Amino acid sequence: MRRVGTMRAGAVRARVEAMSGSSPSERLGLHRSLLTSQLLQAAATVLAVAVTLVLGQIQDVSLFVAGAGMIFVCAAIVVLSPRDDLPPWLVLLAPVVDVAAIGLMRESAPVAGVGLLWAFPAIWIGSAFGVRGVVGVTAAVSAIITYQAFDEMQRVAASTFVLPFTLAALATMSHFAATRTRAQRSLLEKQSAELRRSLERSRRQEDLVTEVLDAVDFGVIRITADGEYSVSNEAHARLQAGAGSLGSATRAYAADGITPLGTDETPFARARAGESFEGELVWFGTPGDDRRALSVTARHLPARDGVGPGSVVVSRDVTTEELALRAREDLVASVSHELRTPLTSIIGYLELALDDDDLADTTREQLEIAERNASRLRELVADILAMSAASRHGIGFALEKAETDVADIVESAVTSVAPRAVAHGIRIDASGVRSCPAFVDAHRLRQVVDNLLSNAVKYNTRGGVVVVSVGREADTVLVTVADDGPGISPSEQGRIFERFFRADAVRNSSVHGSGLGLAISRDIARAHGGDIAMMTEPGAGSVFTVRLPQKEGAAPWSSTS
Repeated sequence: MRRVGTMRAGAVRARVEAMSGSSPSERLGLHRSLLTSQLLQAAATVLAVAVTLVLGQIQDVSLFVAGAGMIFVCAAIVVLSPRDDLPPWLVLLAPVVDVAAIGLMRESAPVAGVGLLWAFPAIWIGSAFGVRGVVGVTAAVSAIITYQAFDEMQRVAASTFVLPFTLAALATMSHFAATRTRAQRSLLEKQSAELRRSLERSRRQEDLVTEVLDAVDFGVIRITADGEYSVSNEAHARLQAGAGSLGSATRAYAADGITPLGTDETPFARARAGESFEGELVWFGTPGDDRRALSVTARHLPARDGVGPGSVVVSRDVTTEELALRAREDLVASVSHELRTPLTSIIGYLELALDDDDLADTTREQLEIAERNASRLRELVADILAMSAASRHGIGFALEKAETDVADIVESAVTSVAPRAVAHGIRIDASGVRSCPAFVDAHRLRQVVDNLLSNAVKYNTRGGVVVVSVGREADTVLVTVADDGPGISPSEQGRIFERFFRADAVRNSSVHGSGLGLAISRDIARAHGGDIAMMTEPGAGSVFTVRLPQKEGAAPWSSTS
């Protein structure tokens, strides 16, 4: 070979070092690309050698064999090189040796067309070294062909210009294809890395949620829109296992512990059906046996991506609390019931004693004090028994409704409390009482009005006024009791209807009370399908309004109505 064009080492050294120092996947891809190019070129060289020998177109056999041997040796070196640690010098040397070897073969067989083999190193150099590689290989091949064409001027036009241009085009196309491939590979690797990070974050978040859910002592389950269980924690499994350990007595009962629930009436079945509820109490096990009580809450989850919302169900074992509440109610009811009989006897004998006209004034005064305190104690026992009856098994008050004029009930209550109001210097204004027939339990409603009037008189200031009115609003009867007393502080307004609650100012005064009157009154109003509302401001008095449906079977009233 007379002269072989070479690429400048300094111009491509940076590219070689960059490729050799890239990621393992890029180094593996580089080795695979070079190996493919070398093997295909070696196979094409074998075919070219065979055709050239058959046609007898070789002018210098030793030179031809030397060129082919260089190609085979270079291919063998690439095959034997480590795949994940390709030597940088081999990346540059292999295509250069191929270009020179093909030049030798073309020199020894100028008419055999072996110059087409330059397409293999041209494509490789264009893809691996970019624009510089395209320019370098084109210049090198052009120099070789031009130098060789001096001896054969008839092939100058065909070889000197057409073949180098073709090789340059192939190298350019290979360069652009390789650039796109590398960009796509880089994008895919970045996306893959991001997906791996996202997956790892999701796994960590899932592990954290699982650890938190398994650490709590209440059961949590996630129900899909199709009613399938998708997530549950260990506490839920324990609660279900505890209910199942009751054996054949695993029937579910309502909050009263007596009413059996059907398969579709249990809180879990209702949650799967799409219902939402708060604190539903259900008993597992037949009455009289070892039972378990669960408080179940179901709430809807927001819909996402057009998929139904689903629900989350939280269950808590409240067996101990419920048994303690029932034990307390039983004790209170038992004690109150046992107190009522002797109190009735005491009051009866006191009344008989007071009927004696021969009593000394001092004795009569003492007996009257005893009678008043015994009567107050009897009222307290009656309130406790009423509250116990209302809360036992959650059945509320038993009502005996009939069509009654609410005005008559209120006027009777005003007449009854009038002497006490006069004794406290309180004036009662009942001018706003209007006739309003309604379907109510007269005895229970009288109890409500008595409680409200008694409180208005007891907690009002001397010289104050209590305003009572009865009116109608659509199909609702309104009974209002207003006073101009000290009012109720904001911190205590939310607890005013709690059982046994008494405000701090009342507990520190001489005014007696059990803290049950308002709680009982609200329960009675709600048993009628109504409610009690309160408006108060410190120093501006209080207004209590009882709302009752006028007709039987009317929808229960609520604050949102």
